[in-house]
Amino acid sequence: MPQLKDLHPELAGSSTSGTTFGRSMESESQIADSASPKFDGETLNIYRLEPIASARDPAWENKPGHGVVVVAARTAGDARIVAAERELDFMEIDAAPADDVSTRTASAFRDEKLYTVVEVEHGRGDLVRGVLEGDIRMDVIKPLRM
Repeated sequence: MPQLKDLHPELAGSSTSGTTFGRSMESESQIADSASPKFDGETLNIYRLEPIASARDPAWENKPGHGVVVVAARTAGDARIVAAERELDFMEIDAAPADDVSTRTASAFRDEKLYTVVEVEHGRGDLVRGVLEGDIRMDVIKPLRM
């Protein structure tokens, strides 16, 4: 089996992995799982996504926050995806992404340094996966032309 240093010689001797944001196996699995349909009898959990970074944190400049948002989701990782999917994606307007073919991975909800996920209730069978409370702004991506 090839070693990391064989696949990525530039990382040899460093503690940096070759995984990029949003492309880890866990992240890809969460995205694939979030796209699957709801199953009969599926139980969901209620999660509260709360901003945890200071209002002066420079990361908010590139990833605007939305305040507290409550979602019904399968897992804490799925809760981040549910919230991020409500944001406007660059493909819906005249804009271009920086690092990917979608802006889904650039969401503040996906950044554990900006938002934390708190499980509020577990094992509900009467919910539909999605946002339950909170306002998700639509102006997080600016069009190229106004």
